[in-house]
Amino acid sequence: MGADSSQGHAGRGFRRGHVAWGFPGLRGGHTAPDLPPVQGRGRGTRAVVLAACGGLLVTGCATMPDSGDVQPVKGANQGDSQVRVYAVAPRENADPDEIVDGFLEAMTSDDPGFATARKYLTSQAARTWKPEESITVLTTAPNRDLADRNADPDNQGRSYPLSGRRIATVDDRHAYQPYSPAAYLQSIHVVQQPSANGKGKEWRIDSLPPGLVLGEADFLRNYRSVNKYYFASGEDWVVADPVYIRQRQDPVTRMDPVTQTVRALLEGPTDWLKPAVDSSFPSGTELRKGVTTLTPDDQSTLKVPLNGKADLVGGEPCRRMAAQLLFTLRDLTSVNAEQVELQGSRGQALCRLGKGQATDEFAPVRNTDRDENPYFVDEHRKLVMLVGAGKESNAPVEVPGPFGKGTLRLGSVAVDRGETRAAGVAETGRELFVSSITTEEEGAPAILRSKAVKPTDRLSAPSWDGLGNLWIADRDPAAPQLWMVPDGTGDPVKVRTPWPADEARIESLRVSPDGVRIALVVTRGGDTTLQIGRIQRQTSGDEPVVSVDDLQPAAPRMESVTAVSWAGPSRLVVVGKEAGGVQQIRYLQTDGSTSASSVLPGLNGVTSVAAPYKGSAPLVADSGNDGIVRLAPGTNWQPVVKTGISPVYPG
Repeated sequence: MGADSSQGHAGRGFRRGHVAWGFPGLRGGHTAPDLPPVQGRGRGTRAVVLAACGGLLVTGCATMPDSGDVQPVKGANQGDSQVRVYAVAPRENADPDEIVDGFLEAMTSDDPGFATARKYLTSQAARTWKPEESITVLTTAPNRDLADRNADPDNQGRSYPLSGRRIATVDDRHAYQPYSPAAYLQSIHVVQQPSANGKGKEWRIDSLPPGLVLGEADFLRNYRSVNKYYFASGEDWVVADPVYIRQRQDPVTRMDPVTQTVRALLEGPTDWLKPAVDSSFPSGTELRKGVTTLTPDDQSTLKVPLNGKADLVGGEPCRRMAAQLLFTLRDLTSVNAEQVELQGSRGQALCRLGKGQATDEFAPVRNTDRDENPYFVDEHRKLVMLVGAGKESNAPVEVPGPFGKGTLRLGSVAVDRGETRAAGVAETGRELFVSSITTEEEGAPAILRSKAVKPTDRLSAPSWDGLGNLWIADRDPAAPQLWMVPDGTGDPVKVRTPWPADEARIESLRVSPDGVRIALVVTRGGDTTLQIGRIQRQTSGDEPVVSVDDLQPAAPRMESVTAVSWAGPSRLVVVGKEAGGVQQIRYLQTDGSTSASSVLPGLNGVTSVAAPYKGSAPLVADSGNDGIVRLAPGTNWQPVVKTGISPVYPG
């Protein structure tokens, strides 16, 4: 294994260890197709690459030999979960470069307990290293630079700088925290210690960064985003809380993905969401000791054995616990549970709940079987509806009431979740109105007015939460304010925000269906960014007190954001630009995480976008010169009308 500088720094695409891919169509006797590239590091290390049929190592699959010249292997496709990396223990008399490279590679594997990775560490470091405590995510695998060869290895060992660009961390509660890409610099220190046979010395790592350090491709290959669900504080509907779990069996807990997800739910909400939600599970509730696999039975019932903390729970509290489980598990394609049965510490049944019951009683949007219809403002400044969610749509139709008659020229709109009312901002941007869109009625007086001089400084587009409350921002530089209108008809309530009024301006906003989170496009100090805030509601005397707290960046890798829309319980569609890039439309999780597959087909000049709560209906966007366009699943963008603005789905 070479260590001379002619081979370049680590992180240049060489792969150590065993790697396996799945090729469902591969047959014995055929050579492997172009292999999915694997992100790697190393400096001339040998790579053993195994092509696997259907993701499993079986006889007859094409293989590559474990000898011969080293060939470079490119970085992994993001999120390619068919790629498997198997850790390789350090060879006898391995040099320090090999030890460091082998350990960095072993961190990316599914090695049980990271036992092989620990073989690269001294006994003390192996005992204290806790890979489950945190994950640092870099844009690419960490670069391992050359050690200082002038140091005295017998006294000082050797220190290897690790560098890269940090983009996120994941904490011990599985919560993803994104960052604007920033320099990462840590080091790994190796020393010589007596070898196992006592006849010499061997190099081992005695100091290293905490947790795991992974490139983004390796992170997305090994981990996936799932939603845990908790109840909005004091309410009867659930709120999504995204976290990351292992794609396959967890090396530390030995749990399969379903069991990992249930365990994460029982651990409680992430720190950011915790002040706004409640868990129905009693404090200290865990899976019964030794449970590492959860599988539905032949009646599609998932039985979840809990410890003694849940033994006395029954009735409605138990049903709420089961509802949290059902919502949490529904996004896992590996489990098809039609109902959940909670069991106590002795195996006794505590309660059962079906998937349909959970949706009917506890979903934030209850009528999910009804088709979602997009709306927009047409060339005559009237509110119209698009009918048909397939690959082709019918002509837009006017809605009943003042907004559909053109008696009020509209500039932006929002339709409530029940599709019975709409909120409209006048074309001038000065007044906010609410009107029925199912019956003919006279126009009501304005609910809110802006005093700003410029139309662009007046009211933003409105947004409804799932509770029937209306939200809007007044962008008046002299008095910027975020407002909430209870039930869309009450007296407007000033919403407290985390920044002084003169520091930031809310360009646009969208409230989540559960009413607990709000997405804000905010201009501050010349930058326009996307922030996710937590909505807190209290009562002071007879007056409601509403605030947006603890803003978190939702798209830190975008240098500017133009528009945003909710696209389900914890997903957003965002229009923006990355540094030095062109405008793009992509899906993001509310925690700011993303993947390469989340980028949607390109579209120029997008000023607003609307996504359905369910994924089956098309996206709709205002593309400037192209007018209103739509993107049905499996198609490209298609024109709807040449002139129109403010496309929205209910919400």
